[in-house]
Amino acid sequence: MKQCPYCGKEISYHEMFCSDECEQKNRQFYEMRDRYSKLFAVINGIFVMMIGISIFAYSFLPEYGAYGVAGSLMILSVMYFFLPFPPDVMIHRYKLEKSLKLCRIISLVLMGLGVIVLLLHLFGVI
Repeated sequence: MKQCPYCGKEISYHEMFCSDECEQKNRQFYEMRDRYSKLFAVINGIFVMMIGISIFAYSFLPEYGAYGVAGSLMILSVMYFFLPFPPDVMIHRYKLEKSLKLCRIISLVLMGLGVIVLLLHLFGVI
């Protein structure tokens, strides 16, 4: 059987989606991804490079390096939470609804990691 591209429910081969709601949510996601993909790519590139630069700077200026890594992770996590754009491979495997949930879970893990780095630095562990 064929599956709905949004929620993954089984549908007949003559249908594209299981309901109008799934079709509307799927269309909204792809419109949002088309609208914000360039902004997402620029912000993602800047802050991923900032993480690398901050890790390098940590060896010379530990305070700025730790704050740079923690801040970059937190900004990326907020962006991934509000603009969850899973890769097409993930969408194909898990369908869109589950992929969006997984992206938001990953963003919460990134936020936790940023908070942990910040707290470890504030308490003098790193």
